[in-house]
Amino acid sequence: MIVYLVRPNYKSHLITPPLGLGYLSAFLKQAGYKAKIIDGLNLGYNNDQLVEACKDADIVGISCLSDYFLETIDLSKKLQSKKKTVIIGGPHATALPDITIAETGADFLVLGEGEQTLHELIASLKNGSQTNNIPGVYTLGAKHAEKRDFIKYLDELPFPDWEQLDPRTYKKAPHGGLVKSFPVAPIITTRGCPFECTFCASPKLWNKTIRFRSPQNVIKEVKVLVNNYGVREIHFEDDNLTLKKSHIETICNLIIENDLKINWATPNGIRVDTVTPELLALMKKSGCYSIAFGIESGNQDILDNIKKKTRLETIEYAITEANKAGIVTQGFFIFGLPGETEESVRETVDFAKRTMLDKAQFLLLDVLPGSELWENLKGDFDIDWGRESYHEVSWVPNTMNKEVLQKAQAKAFRSFFLRPKQLLYFMRFFKLSQFAYITKRILDFGILSFHSNEKRGKHV
Repeated sequence: MIVYLVRPNYKSHLITPPLGLGYLSAFLKQAGYKAKIIDGLNLGYNNDQLVEACKDADIVGISCLSDYFLETIDLSKKLQSKKKTVIIGGPHATALPDITIAETGADFLVLGEGEQTLHELIASLKNGSQTNNIPGVYTLGAKHAEKRDFIKYLDELPFPDWEQLDPRTYKKAPHGGLVKSFPVAPIITTRGCPFECTFCASPKLWNKTIRFRSPQNVIKEVKVLVNNYGVREIHFEDDNLTLKKSHIETICNLIIENDLKINWATPNGIRVDTVTPELLALMKKSGCYSIAFGIESGNQDILDNIKKKTRLETIEYAITEANKAGIVTQGFFIFGLPGETEESVRETVDFAKRTMLDKAQFLLLDVLPGSELWENLKGDFDIDWGRESYHEVSWVPNTMNKEVLQKAQAKAFRSFFLRPKQLLYFMRFFKLSQFAYITKRILDFGILSFHSNEKRGKHV
C-alpha cells in the first residue's frame, strides 16, 4: 500500500515545508507504510504534473486550505479519473466537510488532527475492513463525523519527515519575507489556541485548547535540523509560543546550554500580553532576532468587537520593550473587521507607524470557514473560492465603502514602508538570491503601485 501526500500548487508568497504532511508521512512510515510527499507549491507542478507524479500511488492524500480549494477540487477529480483512492484533510475539510466532499468527490475526508485517523483508515483499506466507524473519517452521505480526541502527548509523535522536506531544497520564499540566514526550517512546539478571536478558525478547529511538546523534545528536533540539514534559522510557527512562561524560557535556556548557533524568529506571531523585558532579553540571548505580533487594529472598539482580549497600551508596551531588547518587530493588521471605518483604517496605519514597528503586514479580512464571523455573516457575503485570500474584499462592513476598503491595503503599505527606517531595514536583510521573490511581493502588495490580481477560478 503506497501512500502519496500532496500539497497542490497555488498562488502564494510563502513557500515553506508543509509540516502537516511531514508529520503524516513520518507517522505512516513509523507504522510500516511507504509514504511519499509531493509538494506542488515548491516544485511548481500544475495538477497534471502532480497526477503524473502520483502514478505509482495506491492512495493520494491531499492537504486542503480554503485558499486552494479550487485547485484541490480539480486535482481530486483528475486523480480519481486515474482510479486513485483520494483522501482529503486539512482545515477546509474539517470546517466544511459537506461542501468539501461534494465538490471534490473524494473517497474520504480526514477531519481534525490527522495522524492516527489516516493511519487507521489506510490500515482498514489495506485489510478490506469497515471504515465507517473510524473516528475522524467522513464519507459522502454521512450524517456526521465522530470526532477523534486530540493526541494527548505530542512528544510521542515522530518528528516531521525532514528527509523529504529537506529545508535546503526549498525556494527562498520563507514566512516573514526577508530573513537573516538560510536554510530556514519551521517548527511547531504547540498545537492549538485557547483564545476565541472571531476572525480565526482556530477556536473551532482546536476547541479552544492548547497542548505543548516538551522543550527537550523541541531541542532534539532543532539539533536534527542543524546537524543533518545545515539549518541556520528556525521559525517557530506556533500560535502561542510564549503563552506558557516556563515553556519558552526552557526552550531558550536549552538553546543556550546546547550552544546551538542559530537565529530564530516567530513569523506567525505571538501575543503582546505574554512578553516581559526579562523574557525578551532571554529570547534575544538565545538567538531570537525577529518577532511578529498579531495586533489586527489600531482601534480599541474593533479589538473588542473581535474578542481579541488585548489593549492598545499593552500592544505599544510590547513593541517598545522588544525594540529595547534589539529584536526586530512586525505587526499583523486586518482591514475590514466589524466596525471598520475609513477613520479607523487611518488610525491603524498611524498606530503602526507611531509604535516604531520595523515591519507591518496589512491584510484585507478573509471570512474563513470555521470562524465565528463565517457563522455570523452567513448570507451577507458571497462565497467565492477564486477570490485571492487577504488581498480581495470578501465582506464589507456597513460602516465602510467597498472601493475605499479595497484600496486600503496598498495605501497602507506605501505609507508604512516608504520611510527611511523601513528602507534601511530592507537594505539590511535583502539578499540577491531573493530578488525575484521580493519584487513579486512588492508588486502584489501595491507598495510601488496598484496591482491588479487575476482571478484564479470561478464564482460559486
